[in-house]
Amino acid sequence: ETGWAQAREEAEAARRELREVVRPLREPGYREALRRKAERARKRRLRLQRRKQEAKAAKEEEAARAAEREAKIDQWRAKCIQEVEEKNRERELKAAADSVLSEVRKKQADTKRMVDILRALEKLRKLRKEAAGRKGVCPPPSADEAFENQVESLKTLLKNRTELYEAEERALRVMLEGEQEEERKREMEKKQKKEREKLLQQKLDIDSKLFGDPDEFPLAHLLQPFREYYLQAEHSVAALIQIRHEWDQYLVPADHPEGSCIPPGWVLPSLPTNDTWATAVR
Repeated sequence: ETGWAQAREEAEAARRELREVVRPLREPGYREALRRKAERARKRRLRLQRRKQEAKAAKEEEAARAAEREAKIDQWRAKCIQEVEEKNRERELKAAADSVLSEVRKKQADTKRMVDILRALEKLRKLRKEAAGRKGVCPPPSADEAFENQVESLKTLLKNRTELYEAEERALRVMLEGEQEEERKREMEKKQKKEREKLLQQKLDIDSKLFGDPDEFPLAHLLQPFREYYLQAEHSVAALIQIRHEWDQYLVPADHPEGSCIPPGWVLPSLPTNDTWATAVR
């Protein structure tokens, strides 16, 4: 009896406790509130996940941009170093060539001075021989022959040296002219590269005005069919031939009264003449 009564009281207490727990579930709107709470928790969890993914993507994008900037900086630094080294090599080579050329010219001047001295020596001997002849003193023929042989030997030696120095000078001049020609070619290539980049940028600007910014408008944009139509000659030889054939039908001289020549590029629209028109043009 006593044990049964105690077990009954415990069961009643557990039932009352369970009723208290279950009672809010029976109240009207509780399930809807619980559903809304769960939905808010789910949305909050998704929002946090999205923010985390966006932060991760932004971090990766920033890292990629930083790596790209570093790569560009390294490329620019390497290019600058290469240009400086090339200029230094060219300067050193030109200085060495100028030094050698100066040395060759100095040797040429020495050789010319020796030739002048030899001519003066011949003239002096001739004058002394004439003065001795007037006094009745005549040198033996062997002395004249020895002098002429020595002079001819020296003339031959000076002539060979002169030809050698002239050949060295021509070689150095050819080398210097080659370096100057290479420098002119490099300057011309740099100028042409800048012109090509300028023309390419102008083409991109014109294409952007005509067809829109390609980064802003995706391939599925409304203007894409028109872009494909106007640029079809860049991807199809048949289209290029057909378009060129149509253009060739209207080729006329610049002074023709009933036509005009083909424009060199895109025909850009004129600027808006009023505010209403301007609102429709970006």
